[in-house]
Amino acid sequence: MDVQLIPTWAPNVHPMVVHFPIAMAIIAPGIDLTCLLFPRLRTFDRIPGVLYALGGVFAVSAYVTGRLAADAVFIPGMAHALVENHERWALATTGVFVGIAVLRSGVHLTKLAERRAARILFVALGVVVAVMVQQTAERGARLVYEQGVGVIPGPVPAPVDDPDREPPPEGTP
Repeated sequence: MDVQLIPTWAPNVHPMVVHFPIAMAIIAPGIDLTCLLFPRLRTFDRIPGVLYALGGVFAVSAYVTGRLAADAVFIPGMAHALVENHERWALATTGVFVGIAVLRSGVHLTKLAERRAARILFVALGVVVAVMVQQTAERGARLVYEQGVGVIPGPVPAPVDDPDREPPPEGTP
């Protein structure tokens, strides 16, 4: 029995990885807000920190698999600028996600985590990362649904021979 890690319908693993940080960016601030509004629910206090740590790991994974995917799928000419824009947003979002995870870890090692101001800060940072994830996802969705990126698996097709085209300079691959 041959087991495949990537299903035949997926050109690469990126479409399967990207949904994890999206989920973490929605659930973690939601739990933070719930704990802020209902202080008696302290039993859930540590869950967002774990979700941000996992979200940071998944965001890094999504970024790396996205970079690899960009080299493995056909990107129509008009989509190159969108790919770069999506990549910039993904890198910034990944940095913020990891930054929040590190900040939360540091704050939870102190007594500051129990202060209301820290809880409000974490809710605000959670909203920031959720908006950044949404913006990154929007750009990724446009690549797939408007430009067809990732729909055609494989490397960029070889150019069609054009008799009017000049040959490349000597020594270029």
